[in-house]
Amino acid sequence: MGLANYAVIDHSGQWSILHDGNVEGKYDTKEAAFEAAVTAASLAIRQGHEVHVSAPGHEAGNRTALGAATN
Repeated sequence: MGLANYAVIDHSGQWSILHDGNVEGKYDTKEAAFEAAVTAASLAIRQGHEVHVSAPGHEAGNRTALGAATN
């Protein structure tokens, strides 16, 4: 089996998941994107893939812990 790599990224002012070179989904918070990535990673594990999931620290996005917009 192959490697399933999921990276939470700041994309056009929202959070998305980079998977297999494709940017997928639009999430308001980094946490929501991470939860979606972990759900997909769980399915990949069941299929026998090696899985990597990553998310940036507070330095990314708008510099809050969860990456939510501050008003």
